[in-house]
Amino acid sequence: MSFERARRLADAVLLEGYVLYPYRASAAKNRFRWSFGVLAPREWSEAGGCEEWWAETQVLVDGDARVEGRLRFLQALSRTVETPDGRAVESLDAQGRLLVSWDEGQLREIDFSDTTRLFELPGGESVEDVRGDGGELLGRVRRKWLPLRGSIDVKRERIDAGYPLSRLTVRIENHTPCADADAPRDEALRGSLIAMHVLLGGAFHSLLDPPDWAKAAATSCRSVRLWPVLAGEPGTRDVLLCAPIILYDHAAIAPESAGNIFDNTEIDEILTLRTMTLTESEKREARATDPRAAALVDQVDGLAPEVLRRLHGALRGLSGGEMVPKIAPGMRVLLRPGARRTDAQDLLYAGRSATVESVRHDVDGTEYLAVTIDGDPAAELNRLHGRFHYYRPDEVELL
Repeated sequence: MSFERARRLADAVLLEGYVLYPYRASAAKNRFRWSFGVLAPREWSEAGGCEEWWAETQVLVDGDARVEGRLRFLQALSRTVETPDGRAVESLDAQGRLLVSWDEGQLREIDFSDTTRLFELPGGESVEDVRGDGGELLGRVRRKWLPLRGSIDVKRERIDAGYPLSRLTVRIENHTPCADADAPRDEALRGSLIAMHVLLGGAFHSLLDPPDWAKAAATSCRSVRLWPVLAGEPGTRDVLLCAPIILYDHAAIAPESAGNIFDNTEIDEILTLRTMTLTESEKREARATDPRAAALVDQVDGLAPEVLRRLHGALRGLSGGEMVPKIAPGMRVLLRPGARRTDAQDLLYAGRSATVESVRHDVDGTEYLAVTIDGDPAAELNRLHGRFHYYRPDEVELL
């Protein structure tokens, strides 16, 4: 059992979601930070705060099988830029290096087993001196983080299902002391568990597609602010990801992806192209906003053409089925009509190459490729009058 695959998935869709395109602190969409998976201090939450202080998930595990868990979340670090005389400023130009005040997210991980445990993380402060080429002090970057305190409550109860089965309940609570119960959300976030999620290792059963004998038990499970799915390789059931967003069993990072693109549900290709359009001054501010944003801009700047073309490559079903080419006008394909074809002309062209003229949809939304047959003397005339042969994407092979 390894958490590596689930960890990569969580990093892509959870941890990186806190800085959005165009990746700059000045962007309006980045003024409201960390919009999901937040567990705030209990006192602040119960005083009327807009975030909850607890989350809970219930999962099905084989009998008395041992369970290992890992709580993961971001802790907000307040990053303040100061002038050499200690005055806090929103930004500072240090001999061409831009420094911006911003709250960073530091990843925290807490391991637990199938017993209840308390956790406490100490607060702290660090100061980074920023010096010029001659060693002169140009400014400082001060980072502060608050102590965090919480609990992980784990309970197991046997279920009569005709097979050794237990319902495991994992509840996460935030008991961080709160100095001001009326503080604004931005301040409460510094004492919160952000993008909180849980990884579980053991022998589990899917709650989305349980075996017939476990369907009643699966229906009885209740989860609040955490959504448990199988997160190992397809066909395995040894790892669960319990996340604050809805995923499917065995979700995975697309092999075409060159890295975490931050915006969760957006498409890598779109955001990569958008990032390429940033001006040099915008990229400079993005690099100053956050280390992860800086790494992303550098990644896009150094993207090889073949990697960019690969991002334009595939559509997949929710079941993770076989890859279907994403085909665009102008591409050449090999015709492989299926057995459902009844027109002799369609079968006549089997194995021939063709050029895609357009991609169309019928009234039911089914996608078809309008093609002209390569080498057909009438191809130009057919193109002029809009007369094409039509094939579905799974009836062609991309050349």
